[in-house]
Amino acid sequence: MTDRPISRYPIPEVMDLPEDLRTRILTVQEKSGFVPNVFLVLAHRPEEARAFFAYHDALMDKEGGLTKAEREMIVVATSATNGCLYCVIAHGAILRIRAKDPLVADQVAVNPLKADITPRQKAMLAFALKVAQASATISDTDFEALRAHGFTDEDAWDIGAIAAFFALSNRMANLTGMRPNDEFFTMGRQAR
Repeated sequence: MTDRPISRYPIPEVMDLPEDLRTRILTVQEKSGFVPNVFLVLAHRPEEARAFFAYHDALMDKEGGLTKAEREMIVVATSATNGCLYCVIAHGAILRIRAKDPLVADQVAVNPLKADITPRQKAMLAFALKVAQASATISDTDFEALRAHGFTDEDAWDIGAIAAFFALSNRMANLTGMRPNDEFFTMGRQAR
């Protein structure tokens, strides 16, 4: 473990937080064995943290045409293109666990087009990366490319919304200097 700061901004004491945020953080800590730094950093502004986590949950925990692993692939690919160390490392760990694949997160972060994923997933990531990098150029052709792989327009919304939400997350992580927890680096590295 390192003693470098996890943020450029003050980190509140968990026990001093409003009850709803404190309960959420302690629940995450109990489940994972540590508190992901994103919770502590964003708790600097409790109202914004609540809104952030509510939208995160609405996008990442819902049912739909994307698996939980595919949702994490979108986060890893777009976070890499946005230069967000925190999200690549943290969501890379989650992707490795959800996909039950110790290699996939590194492949998706470095070059999704060469990753050992399906053509359908490559089409999904191409769309997500276009949302992250050049959303003004999205056209009906991009939707047609998704449909050719069995995605619905609602799936396209989910892909785009995850890419857009994590663009916000990536920028906040970079702004605050959010450091990934050391625990994330080794999670899911051993195949099960």
